[in-house]
Formats: sequence, structure tokens, C-alpha cells
Amino acid sequence: MGKTLGKSSKPVSLSRRALFQGRFGASANAAVVAPIRPPWSRQETQFIDACTQCDKCLSACDEGIVIRGAGGYPEIDFQRGECTFCGDCAKVCTPGAIFFQKCDQDLPQQLPPALPSALPWSLDAKISSACLSAKAITCRVCGDRCDARAIRFQLSVGGIADPIIDQTACTGCGACVAPCPVNAVVLIHSQVAPRPHGVVEVIHSQMEELS
Repeated sequence: MGKTLGKSSKPVSLSRRALFQGRFGASANAAVVAPIRPPWSRQETQFIDACTQCDKCLSACDEGIVIRGAGGYPEIDFQRGECTFCGDCAKVCTPGAIFFQKCDQDLPQQLPPALPSALPWSLDAKISSACLSAKAITCRVCGDRCDARAIRFQLSVGGIADPIIDQTACTGCGACVAPCPVNAVVLIHSQVAPRPHGVVEVIHSQMEELS
């Protein structure tokens, strides 16, 4: 006979419970890194509550960067490619876990009011000390792949070209991640204010080209 969990008879989702116990049940001193969700996703707790793990966003992504992550919830894997901001993942998300302004009016009534953002996410690109260019080895593939021209190289003594990222220009598309031969480039959640309007225009122009 199974154990009774409290006084509630509401069924508990084991996958959701395990996810929160593993991600949010860590000690206060442990560093917990939230996964990167599809663009225009809700705030993490709202996303988990709304997502039904239907996998429609995985199928909708032509770039193949949306994968099943911990607990069966969708995450972004930039090692598979870049985000083109096509918005297809948001268009097929009927529960409203992923949304942007154009499809926000169709969200279920039981969900909290959406707070549409002009930006799909706020991510920072980081380049580690493993970077070949920083070791005086000619390699600028990340800068070549950056359509936003957010990555430049500054020459210093010893023939070293230090990579410099303009976070205010970076769209978080992830095009710089997979091409790096030493996996020195990663994207992380930004700890600063949202990107300026110029980045919004870049992303919107990319969406218009795809529509």
C-alpha cells in the first residue's frame, strides 16, 4: 500500500517533483544554474507549471536546438546550432509556456497574465581561457559567425588577440558556440539589465526575414 503524501489527494507529478528537488532543493551554498529554455519562455517556475512536455516545440524547431532536458522539459542546446528567432516554438505552444506578443491573446485563462517582452531572452556570451586566440593561435571563428558583430578581437603584446564581447549588441543567438574548436564559448543567463532597443531591432529584422 502506497504512502499518503500529506492530506492532499491531488496527484503529484513525479517528473516535476524530481526536477524541483534536484534543481531547487540543493543546499544554499551550491551554485544552481537554470537551463536555457526556448526563446520567449515564461519565468522558470511559471514555465514548469505551464509546460505539458508535449514536445511540439522540439518538432517545430528547424534548427534542432530544442531538446528534452531534465524532467522532460525543453531546453536549448547551442552545440546543435543557433536560434534564428523564427518564433515557431512559441506558435505551437498551446499551454502558453512559451509565448510572445502575437500569440499571447490565446493563452489559457488559468495562467497568470503574460508579460510579453520584446526580447526572446537575456543571455550573455562568455569566452573561457581555453580560447585559442587568447593563446596566440589564429582563430576568430566565433567573430566570423556573429551576424550582430558583437565579438571583436583586440591585439595585445605577444601576438595575442583578446576576444571582446559587446554584451549590449549580443542577441544570444548562440551562433558562436558550436563552431568553437575548443568549446570555449558558452551562453549564460544575464545578470544585468535587459538589452537595449538596438538588439530588439536586430532580432525583429531576423524574424521578418524568416516570415
